[in-house]
Amino acid sequence: QVQLVESGGGLVQAGGSLRLSCAASGRTFTRFSTWTMGWFRQAPGKEREFVAAITWNGGSTYYVDSVKGRFTISRDNAKNTVYLQMNSLKPEDTAVYYCAADRGSSRSYYSPTRYDYWGQGTQVTVSS
Repeated sequence: QVQLVESGGGLVQAGGSLRLSCAASGRTFTRFSTWTMGWFRQAPGKEREFVAAITWNGGSTYYVDSVKGRFTISRDNAKNTVYLQMNSLKPEDTAVYYCAADRGSSRSYYSPTRYDYWGQGTQVTVSS
C-alpha cells in the first residue's frame, strides 16, 4: 500500500501564505520519482477541484487559472515529497486540500480519475 500524508494546513489571513507538504510512504514509495503528483481541493458543498500538478521530474507544471501566479507546485524526489506554496491567499481558497499520485495515465492532469492514490486531506482556512 501507498500512503500520502499532507501537512501544513491551517488558518491564515487573506494575503498570507502557507506551504503544504505531501509525503509518500509504503511498499511502492521508491517509485515516487516516476509519478505525476497533483493537488486538489474541495470546499464545502462543492466538487473536488484540480489545483496543480507536476510531472515526474518537475519538468512540467499545470495550474488552475484561479491560482496561477499565486501558487507554486514543486517536488523533492529524494524525500518522496511534493509541495504546494500558496501565496496571496484569498478567502475563496478555503478548502480541504488533497494530494494525489498518478502511476501513469493518459487521462487529463485536471481530472481526479487520473490519480491512483490520495491523501487524507489538510484544511486550509483563509479569513477575510
